[in-house]
Amino acid sequence: MLYALHEAAYYAAEPLNRMAGAASRFWSSPLNPAASTEGGRTLYAAASVLGNMTRRYGKPDWRIDDVQVDGRTVGVQMQTAWKSPWVKMQHFVKSGADLAAAGRSGPGPAVLIVAPLSGHYATLLRGTVRAFLQDHDVYISDWSNARNVSLMEGRFDFHDFVDHVRAMISAIGPNTHVLAVCQPGPPVMAAAALMAEDKDPLRPASMIFMGSPIDARLSPTVTNKIAEDRPFTWFQQQMIYTVPPPYMGMMRRVYPGFVQLYSFMKMNEAQHVNAHWRYFEDLVKDDGESTDKHREFYDEYLSVLDLTEEFYLQTVDIVFQKHLLPKGELVHRGRAVKPAVITDIALMTIEGAHDDISGVGQTQAAHALCPSIPDSMKALYVHPEVGHYGVFNGSRFRNDIYPQARDFIARNDAAASRAVAA
Repeated sequence: MLYALHEAAYYAAEPLNRMAGAASRFWSSPLNPAASTEGGRTLYAAASVLGNMTRRYGKPDWRIDDVQVDGRTVGVQMQTAWKSPWVKMQHFVKSGADLAAAGRSGPGPAVLIVAPLSGHYATLLRGTVRAFLQDHDVYISDWSNARNVSLMEGRFDFHDFVDHVRAMISAIGPNTHVLAVCQPGPPVMAAAALMAEDKDPLRPASMIFMGSPIDARLSPTVTNKIAEDRPFTWFQQQMIYTVPPPYMGMMRRVYPGFVQLYSFMKMNEAQHVNAHWRYFEDLVKDDGESTDKHREFYDEYLSVLDLTEEFYLQTVDIVFQKHLLPKGELVHRGRAVKPAVITDIALMTIEGAHDDISGVGQTQAAHALCPSIPDSMKALYVHPEVGHYGVFNGSRFRNDIYPQARDFIARNDAAASRAVAA
């Protein structure tokens, strides 16, 4: 019922949104002599804020047509390299001619960025992709919105996620480096452990975990405490709803993206209210740079997708309530997941000291789970100034964190290449 009411509210707000759009255009028109007055700017700002509050936020575009490599512009084309009903593995292909002009012999080591399936689209990692594209051949998991996947396609759960990660790594080929941002940490480690145990020749050369809940018992955050304090049945009864028509996935049971978005915004309510008030003031002042940054962030932040019931509930159960991976009790398709068998997949963990989603220690717990990896193939980095979002986006990520990851991949790509040659 809640999902249907949510949709009805959007339909009801559509006339108001159109009126706000018309008012915004009127009070910003160069043909309107009052547009540049303080009153005109105030009315324009109010209409713009109202329009943003009442519009739908669909899946954002990637908007990655080029990248700067050694001061030169290199063209980029996005291609789907592998897909299932639940994901498209997008490959950002750099122009060979442009790379040659920049003095590069190739696109660089292959990196699979496993985006979180936790309410936002993979485009939230646009900045991550842009940074890694400078020196790497980048792929990313672009997860589907469950409300758009027909019931005919069946289920998608935690173990399907593990299988998908393994399939994508295999599709790229040997010597792939895999980067898990936030939620995918446990299933990516599970996939790597299974591939290592099988002595799979396509197992990754390295794995990097950024702000991931490998062991959510450590430095618990508000999000962790909510998951632990409430019984599993509460999540079943309060967080799962049925997709209404006319969506392709109608009748599928899901954890709606808008429910998670409301929860996150409620956690930082004052911060979001202040941000929108500053946005209003910047519109009045005609501060284009500040308003562009606000719109860019919220266009992404307010664009959400639904998760299948089974994936969401299993993630709550496996990762946040029973902590099966760090306790050595995770079983996948009847097989015990044993990270300790990993010996030749390099490991790096990256955390933010102010992360309020995955507390410090949760990600670096991966090192204790992988004692067979030589210390020379491990790296641990905690940035003293960033929060959760800053671990994978923003200026500190670009200037401080990315260089650490780049150098780690370069060291271990060379070592893996030598091993393959031998």
